[in-house]
Amino acid sequence: MIYLKLFFEYFKIGLFSVGGGLATLPFIYELQSKYPTWFTLNDITNMIAVSESTPGPMGVNMATYVGNLVGGLPGGIIATLGLVTPSIIVIEIVAHFLKKFKDSPIVEAAMTGLRPASLALVCVATVSVAKAAIFRTELYEKTGVLLDFFDFRHIILAVILFVMMRKTNIHPIFYIIIAAAIGIILKF
Repeated sequence: MIYLKLFFEYFKIGLFSVGGGLATLPFIYELQSKYPTWFTLNDITNMIAVSESTPGPMGVNMATYVGNLVGGLPGGIIATLGLVTPSIIVIEIVAHFLKKFKDSPIVEAAMTGLRPASLALVCVATVSVAKAAIFRTELYEKTGVLLDFFDFRHIILAVILFVMMRKTNIHPIFYIIIAAAIGIILKF
């Protein structure tokens, strides 16, 4: 039964998350609220870190991660298959019809409409990641002190890494390794 739920939930995510790995995050947060025993909000932060720092598409890595948490190796495989199956089906259908209608104004208009939808999904994901990474809402709710709302260590690290990434041509994996090392050393 758990495997059917995993497949079905990730099938839905794969069907509706247009725009890549970050676009799956709003669906992951929804999944966490629907099945809170599967993984925690803190697990989502770990999923993002692991998925961004390992080879492969982020959405696929997160599906494998959750599936493995919930149902072991078979769960990881089933969740991953659930996520990619809609893409395979849609690509086959689109490829078939795109040959016939590639110059159609309707097809071009639909593709133009999907771009802002993808951007919106990525923006929602960005806000969700920012909330998990740099805001301490639980501490703020306890203390009521505005400065407790922000995790300044994480903000400073994020700004430094952002500036370094923009100014240098060093591979992103370097920054992931540096951030992990800083987290270990400073016990973030």
